[in-house]
Amino acid sequence: MEQDVRDFVAACAICARSKSSNSPPAGLLHPLPIAERPWSHVSMDFVTGLPPSEGNTVILTIVDRFSKAAQFIPLAKLPTATEMADVLVHQVFRHHGIPKDIVSDRGPQFVSQVWRSFCSALGATVSLTSGYHPQSNGQAERANQELEAALRCLAAQNPSSWSKFLVWIEYAHNNHPSSATGMSPFEASLGYSPPLFPSDDIDLAVPSVQHHLQRIQRVWRQTTAALLRTREGNCRVANRRRRAGPDYQPGQKVWLSSKNVPLQVTSRKLAPRFIGPYIIERVINPTCVRLRLPAALKIHP
Repeated sequence: MEQDVRDFVAACAICARSKSSNSPPAGLLHPLPIAERPWSHVSMDFVTGLPPSEGNTVILTIVDRFSKAAQFIPLAKLPTATEMADVLVHQVFRHHGIPKDIVSDRGPQFVSQVWRSFCSALGATVSLTSGYHPQSNGQAERANQELEAALRCLAAQNPSSWSKFLVWIEYAHNNHPSSATGMSPFEASLGYSPPLFPSDDIDLAVPSVQHHLQRIQRVWRQTTAALLRTREGNCRVANRRRRAGPDYQPGQKVWLSSKNVPLQVTSRKLAPRFIGPYIIERVINPTCVRLRLPAALKIHP
């Protein structure tokens, strides 16, 4: 009898729409893959709302997911997809080569067909984050926080002078040890940390090219091992407040939380907690699926 009641309640559409969920978020942490070398996987974001400084009002932040190195590029305005491609060619590709994967938000320059065609021609995959999951691009978000804090300290007296401090903030960031790797971005990518002053110069001479390559490979192995340990630690901490998600399959019907859905209702308090059910079109990864949504529901599927 008890099981029959549970099955009846579980199959009740009204209960499924109206009841709030008291369970932890479903789906364990699904971190991004670890890069194999410096600048093979990068993430990007913008800092906007800045006062004009030498004709610039925007900062493009580019972070290498392997070494944690950052580039802060001042721009006159938010670039279009074509302008964004030109910036990458002149500021990133000529110094570090072409990356394999580019993480960004869903800004208009990144969802355009021009940007997708540009990355496809280079052989780079496009990884877009959603507005409600900014942690997917957490490295660029964190770099922006550090950059903004430094600018508030250095440009407090003259806000329009922020652009001239970018080179020093970038140097300080790339020369500071990262908590993820245990070494500075310079050391993780170059094999050594360059000195700030000539008096601090160190002996960087190497007996042979082979010796230098062996040292670089040793540093990269240490960096990869440190990134693996960091990812395992982050997953262990994050999964304390999560539960394993269901094993979704294409064709299944699921309920969609209305928490971030702009419903056309007179009272949000009395609105249904879940809507649907909707059919799963594709399983993207263990914590992300694409739904077949009606055209009237103008949200990302």
